[in-house]
Parts: sequence; C-alpha cells; structure tokens
Amino acid sequence: MNTINRIAVLIMALVLSVAVKAQQDPSFTFYRYNMNIYNPAFAGSSESTEFSLGIRSQWAGVQGAPESQSAIFGMPVGRKVGLGVSILNDKTFIERQTWVAIDVSYHIQLDAEHTLYFGLKGSANSYDANTDGLVTYGVGQDGALMGYESRFTPNVGAGAYLKHDRYFVSLSAPKLLTPKRLQERDGNAYLGVDRMHAYLSGGYTFLLGKTLDLKTMGMFRYADASPVSLELTGILDFGERFEFGASYRFDESVSGLVLFNVSNGLNIGYAYETALQSPINGLDNNTHELFMRLRM
Repeated sequence: MNTINRIAVLIMALVLSVAVKAQQDPSFTFYRYNMNIYNPAFAGSSESTEFSLGIRSQWAGVQGAPESQSAIFGMPVGRKVGLGVSILNDKTFIERQTWVAIDVSYHIQLDAEHTLYFGLKGSANSYDANTDGLVTYGVGQDGALMGYESRFTPNVGAGAYLKHDRYFVSLSAPKLLTPKRLQERDGNAYLGVDRMHAYLSGGYTFLLGKTLDLKTMGMFRYADASPVSLELTGILDFGERFEFGASYRFDESVSGLVLFNVSNGLNIGYAYETALQSPINGLDNNTHELFMRLRM
C-alpha cells in the first residue's frame, strides 16, 4: 500500500466509518442477536441464560485494519429483573479500546401478550491511541497530542424495549456521556470528543409455514452532528434448524448471513459484508463476521 492510501485509510479509521458517516461505535451484521450492546433493557429478556461471542474484521489484508470482538452474557434474576454483562474490544490502526458494561433491566407485564422492559447500563472504557504511529502514515497532529496517555472513562446508558411474541420495538442510548478521543480534520489528527449514539429499532416475524418464518428488522442509528444511518434486515428461519438472510445499510453496504443450530441451544453463524463504494482504489473493502450463541 502506497503512502497516499495509508493516509486515506488512517483518516477513515479515525472517524471509524467506511462511509464516513461519523458513526464511532462499531456496527455488527448480527446486530439482531447482539442487542445487549445497544440496549440494556434486553438483559435477561430471553427468559434464559445466554452467552454469545462475535468477531468482526474489516478491510481484509490491510495490516492494522479495524477489528472488533464482543462477548455478551445475559440472564433473568428473579421474576422481574434481568442482569447482563457486555465486553467490546475494538482496534483500528493506532487506536485500541475496551468497553465493559453491566446491564440491569426491569420489566412490567402490560397484558397477556406485551411486556415492557426498562434498562440501565453502567460502563467503563479504556481508550489508548499510539500517536507516534501517525508519523508512519504521514498524518499531522495537534500539539496537544504530544505525550498522549491512555484514558479510562466511566459512562452510563438507558433503554426501553417492548416485547411481543411476533414483534418488538427498542429505543436506547448506551453511552450518554462524551469522553475525549482522537478525531480527524483536514488531514490532521486532534483531540475531540466521542459522540452520543442513539438507536431505534423494531422487528416483526411473519409465519410463512409450520417450519418457516420470515424475521424482518430495521435499525436507525443516530450519532450527534451526523446523518442518520438506516439498516434493514430480512432472515428466513427454517424451523430453528438454520437461518439465512440479507441486510442493507443505506448508501453504505450490503451483507449476507447464515446461522446454524449446531445443537440444542448452540448457534454458529457467519456474515459477509461489502461496501457499495470502495473508499480507496485497490483496497479490499470486504468485512467478515463470525458469531456464536449458547443458550442454557
């Protein structure tokens, strides 16, 4: 990769978005099964103990390209309360961060078919950026970044989740505070602030037959001072044996996914995503994602 491409890749990495939408939190193709990351109200809502792992790798073949790993645990506690733990590790070239969150949810039975969950998220983020690495890519930097030290910052979030056997609606803001982090402007790196993200999502399941369902879902992602991002997903569920589907993120990417029911309670999935427009000529802009979920 030549110097110009390195500079362009790093600039996009600093804003953490292939489509330069100012989305700073990583997006997962398997977001339907990772909802605890976005909304603490999902903790314990499945009425069983769940554990899941996810790995997402962007721009295959580019050294230091974005990678994200997630680990999620959730379980009901008593009749009304749910408890969850989310761990998200994210690295992008010179940036490294690990986010650990604890979720607590409480639900109200509205009627025989509807349950309303409320959730609170308490989290802490360890963020580090090797500003010396900017020299490697020929990117200038603000003088305030000299001697930059890693940061450990707390945060809080909240959410609500309406659940029905056939559909759901979710609204959340997992990080209400805005700690400092690296930004990019006019080809120079400087110290800015993380943007607050809000998520509105919903889904409906169509019963097509005795062993075939169509799961549909949409998610709006909003980051402060940036355009709204919308993703639509459709998944065919073949009697809980396996699922496959496709997802479209407007003006950004398309993806396909498959999820196998390996054994009772164990699911393993793979997703492939490709950007609609290559941000850099000659760069592999495809994304691979692995997912595993265990229900106990």
